[in-house]
Amino acid sequence: MRRMFPYILKKVNKGNMLLVAVQQQQGGNGVENGKIVSLEDRIPRLKEYRKKKANRRLIFLLFLFFLLVLSMVYFLSPISHIKEITVSGNHVLKTKDIIKWSAIENGMSIWELNKDDAENRLKKIPEIKSSAVSVQFPNRVHIRIKEMKQIGYLADGDIFKPVLENGRVIKEKAVKIPKQAPILFDFKKDVILKEMVKSLNELPVEIVNSISEIHYTPKKTDPYHITLYMNDGYEVRATLGTFSKKMMYYPSIVSQLDPKVKGVIDLEVGSFFQSYKEEEKQKNR
Repeated sequence: MRRMFPYILKKVNKGNMLLVAVQQQQGGNGVENGKIVSLEDRIPRLKEYRKKKANRRLIFLLFLFFLLVLSMVYFLSPISHIKEITVSGNHVLKTKDIIKWSAIENGMSIWELNKDDAENRLKKIPEIKSSAVSVQFPNRVHIRIKEMKQIGYLADGDIFKPVLENGRVIKEKAVKIPKQAPILFDFKKDVILKEMVKSLNELPVEIVNSISEIHYTPKKTDPYHITLYMNDGYEVRATLGTFSKKMMYYPSIVSQLDPKVKGVIDLEVGSFFQSYKEEEKQKNR
């Protein structure tokens, strides 16, 4: 009995027993799918498995080697030097100026480029709201910016200084003939100017573009009083506290007026229209 193969029995159905595996004997035999397999038959398979494993390892090492070689060639060759710099998002600022401000130059190594430094330099430019620098393989650099919106011009004698959406006045970009944008007069106090810019930012572009001039005309009863002259010939009087809210209805108000009769649209308290002729009559009484 001791020389017989020990076996394991497993119960399958009611009372039926099935022989499922035979363990290894001292003679060097093994078990494979319930069958006895000699050690001599297993050795070739083991050698083949080890050979395939060695081949896979060799292929992986060769891949790493060639990748390292290609990387070294790229690093040391002119291919890794910047050959093209592109800019997008600029509508007012010139591309050449943006590239100059970024301090990125053609010919410099792509690995010398510090994107964070370039972005920080661009953010210091008042007209630039945000910037992002990206590298496009193998040797291109792209600069994407978002410009500060120009909200109008601040009159200063016979020159006009651009006013940005954040209320900042760009003195270095003063012009003698402003483009189509509201011209602000007598806004000498920075607080009042920023409040005016904030109100303009809240208005649709169509309404802002319909404004020709905005004058700061404070009164004893209203230190925030302003007077607007529109491109269509009407005059608007308002107070900064409610200006943007009431000015939203300007197109609707004008549509109900006779375009041949010009006058003042008063938005200080409520809203009403008075022609210049009627106003003149009242003054002469």
